[in-house]
Amino acid sequence: MAHFYILHSEKLNRYYVGACIDLERRLYEHNIGHSKYTSTGVPWKVVYTESYPDLREAKKRELSVKRKKSRIYIESLIQK
Repeated sequence: MAHFYILHSEKLNRYYVGACIDLERRLYEHNIGHSKYTSTGVPWKVVYTESYPDLREAKKRELSVKRKKSRIYIESLIQK
């Protein structure tokens, strides 16, 4: 099972969109500063997830959301 996810950093008031197989491990990596992009926003919290049968489908969803480049769209997903 793969996951599309949205993280939020209260510190930066920013969202991060991603896809992975192991969501717990990936969140841990974000919160220990493993990724340079997300290291400044620690702690990150999962605010939205969708499950997919494989990583390819989750990555497609990630790219479709990123292409919109819209905080409003991301927040509308979270509100649902």
